[in-house]
Amino acid sequence: VQLVESGGGLVQPGGSLTLSCAASGFTFSRTAMSWARQTPGEGLRWVSAITSSGDNTYYADSVKGRFTISRDNTKNTLYLQMNSLKPEDTALYYCARPEGHWLSSTFDARGQGTQVTVSS
Repeated sequence: VQLVESGGGLVQPGGSLTLSCAASGFTFSRTAMSWARQTPGEGLRWVSAITSSGDNTYYADSVKGRFTISRDNTKNTLYLQMNSLKPEDTALYYCARPEGHWLSSTFDARGQGTQVTVSS
């Protein structure tokens, strides 16, 4: 299993970023996927999830209405569109494979992470 995130960077408050995650080594089109984030001193926090088909999505309250998770099963790629970014969104963002239920906050695989910093 390999998950490789990209697209992080430095953005001003109110700005936007799109994260991507290239997946390989498993049947991506049959696997629910998630995004999670981590800040120094805190544990990994679940952000969003999407079913294998992409028909259903779910978000943490802290990002609802601002972030959009999506996937392209023809490209084995997961996305996270982040709008109206806030300083508190600053974190290392991980693409992750949920363990068991698609809304699980525990994961059996994740990438190396991509850093998102929101600051003026």
